[in-house]
Amino acid sequence: MGSVPSPRFERREMLQVGFSAALGLGLADLRGAAASTKLKPRAKSVIFVFCTGAPSHQDMWDLKPDGPAESRGEFKPIDTVASGLRISEHLPKLATVADRFAVVRSMTHKLPSHEHGTHYLLTGINQNPPGATHMASRNDWPCYASGLRYVRGGDDGRPSGVMLPTYLHNGYGFCGQNAGFLGSKFDPWQITRDPNDPKFQLDELTLSQGVTVERVSARHELLASIDRRRHDLVDSADVRSMSQRKLESFDMLVQGGKFREAFELEREPAAMRDRYGRHAFGQSLLLSRRLVEAGVPIVQANMGTMNRWDTHNANFRALKDTLLPPFDQGLSALLTDLDERGLLDETLVVCTGEFGRTPLINANAGRDHWSNVFSAVFAGAGVRGGQAIGASDAQAAYPVTRGWYPADLGATIYESLGISPQTQVVDRLGRPHQLNAGEVIAPLFA
Repeated sequence: MGSVPSPRFERREMLQVGFSAALGLGLADLRGAAASTKLKPRAKSVIFVFCTGAPSHQDMWDLKPDGPAESRGEFKPIDTVASGLRISEHLPKLATVADRFAVVRSMTHKLPSHEHGTHYLLTGINQNPPGATHMASRNDWPCYASGLRYVRGGDDGRPSGVMLPTYLHNGYGFCGQNAGFLGSKFDPWQITRDPNDPKFQLDELTLSQGVTVERVSARHELLASIDRRRHDLVDSADVRSMSQRKLESFDMLVQGGKFREAFELEREPAAMRDRYGRHAFGQSLLLSRRLVEAGVPIVQANMGTMNRWDTHNANFRALKDTLLPPFDQGLSALLTDLDERGLLDETLVVCTGEFGRTPLINANAGRDHWSNVFSAVFAGAGVRGGQAIGASDAQAAYPVTRGWYPADLGATIYESLGISPQTQVVDRLGRPHQLNAGEVIAPLFA
């Protein structure tokens, strides 16, 4: 699991009043925001496919073949099985399942840096909370899995969220990958091993040779006794958090059979593993499906290590030769597999990066950071596939229809899981916050 530095909080009034005011909420609104925290869910689970580094939307989902030569790029759009929806020629497998997904082409926000964009998209906010910087801390907004766990709780031997197969880091790590100001008790599991590795396994979920469940239970009782004595001497939030994590690991080792077995990819038929692709992209998405089957509500699959899609140089060669083939294979296999298993109707799949790429091609045949417009893909859980929602201008530079923001993406995720975005959460210092301030992207379900 990833670690975060010791928290440094700002004054209570700054976060409680200042950030709330920026969202258009007074304290009275926040205190009453939890009146209805549960809705009828569309989805049991969410798979968030995150293309870290920000993929080129105009070379994947929103091509402009009639645009100016300096911006339109080298790739051609192709028809899909969905009439009127065209995508890149280098996504041929996804073109065959386009009736199962919708593309939002008018996503937007105002801060084209990886650190801040990652924070926005992985938590559903449109601006940084006070005290948050470009590195992970306990001032950050909680990720979706952490928000879900806070509202629903989680004592069934399974985490509310798993992030895999990399922890997106630069020093201490990017914001948006943990519970932030809610505290470590609500952090998701971080898996930092390649599922395509023949030796892939999680040591914390693997019993040593000769060790039985009964022996582990006995050791657990002994450790619990020691912990009780230690708590008499030192009672702190950090100690309680450490004990909570040990308890969770024990529960998942001894009781969480389905969760533990989900990581045993060798149980999958070879043909299925081949279908997803014998690469990190494909096997991460296969593992995501297995975790959903095991009852994990939110799984985030990072498509590559930190900033893998950051194509400042040789954008077209990198996409064509390295990035798009495994992505196309893995994501199309995931959508098909979920559908064939009857899981797509109850699983919301979201695919995006932290922003898009510049309309103009630079001197290195690359595209630079651009957050004014980009695309996100949605499937399952009632999403009406085969459609494009919103539109960008002739250079894929700005929205020409309503812009949809990270907070709107977050509201869509939370409401799909049956959680009202207006739900109130309380941080470790007792300060109230509205979980999300966005609006559901309603055309997805129209």
